[in-house]
Amino acid sequence: MNGDLERLPRTVQALDAGIGEGLHLGAQLYVSRDGEVVADGAVGDDQAGVPLTRDHLMLWLSSTKPVGAVEFAQHGKEGITLRHLLTHTAGIRMLDVGWPRDSWEQILARICAMKPEPRWVPGEKAGYHTASSWFVLGEVVRRVDGRPFDRYVREAIFGPLDMRDSWVGMPLERYLAYRQGRRLGTMWNSEKSPPELHNWETPERSTSVNPGGNGYGPMRELGRFYEMLSGGGAFRGRRLLRAETVAALTARQRTGMRDHTFQHVLDWGLGFIPNSARYGVDTVPYGYGHHASERAFGHSGFRSSVAFADPEYGLAVALVWNGTPDNDRHERRVRAALDAVYEDLGLAPNR
Repeated sequence: MNGDLERLPRTVQALDAGIGEGLHLGAQLYVSRDGEVVADGAVGDDQAGVPLTRDHLMLWLSSTKPVGAVEFAQHGKEGITLRHLLTHTAGIRMLDVGWPRDSWEQILARICAMKPEPRWVPGEKAGYHTASSWFVLGEVVRRVDGRPFDRYVREAIFGPLDMRDSWVGMPLERYLAYRQGRRLGTMWNSEKSPPELHNWETPERSTSVNPGGNGYGPMRELGRFYEMLSGGGAFRGRRLLRAETVAALTARQRTGMRDHTFQHVLDWGLGFIPNSARYGVDTVPYGYGHHASERAFGHSGFRSSVAFADPEYGLAVALVWNGTPDNDRHERRVRAALDAVYEDLGLAPNR
């Protein structure tokens, strides 16, 4: 065990159990309550014989999406709004956007040239958009603010939160320095036995900007992002967002709709997933376990990460596993680990 996880013995046991089952080689976890660090550490290995540490930069995948929250009215897309993009109801999900091989401009041109899915009325049908809508939102940021998305995120979000080692598309020199220092965490395909490298840590994938999928950083830094949100937009005495903005982002903007990507009913905020356990705590994807309150919100990444805030308890959690098993086994380990966090902290209500 690397770092401080001593206050969460049940959680460590759950993470270690996953290592024993071959679901992952290691995991990195950050938990805070009311701004006080409860746990910041790692278990297991990054690679065989190389311990995973609290300082490794981990790939966030779709846990990146809440960091970034346009106009492209051609081929029938004139009715699509930013709200549709943020709630995954736009109907432009099925597209190979060309990342990371193509430039930002080429990707945007491809998205703008596409047609919506047949018989999809924006706002009336839901389906998780893996990448397309987040490139459009990144372009909105660029046009409104003037800075490219990666620079905006570093200067306007990560900088004020002291997220020094967090990036959405890192400069090549920083990538090379992290690689030399062996700080870039490795991701393994644990559906295979033995696990195989995903090779998601290449220079091309790490330095090209993907607003919805290639955030990198230690979990403690992503946890600070959720501490700010749990605090209503303020972090250590400095306000980044108005409380009203946080309330709008995390409120249930889309309710009771079946998601045609996940094939399950899910609520959605503006870029965030509110706790949707009401639709089946043991079946809902991207959930927060049995003990999270109705007020919990956050986002997860493909079979590997989950980060969320639970304002009911002043809780911020960011957890990543470095193995991607099949979906059922991943969802079980998410519930086991997050249930254990609440139980370790004495926050689990009677079930």
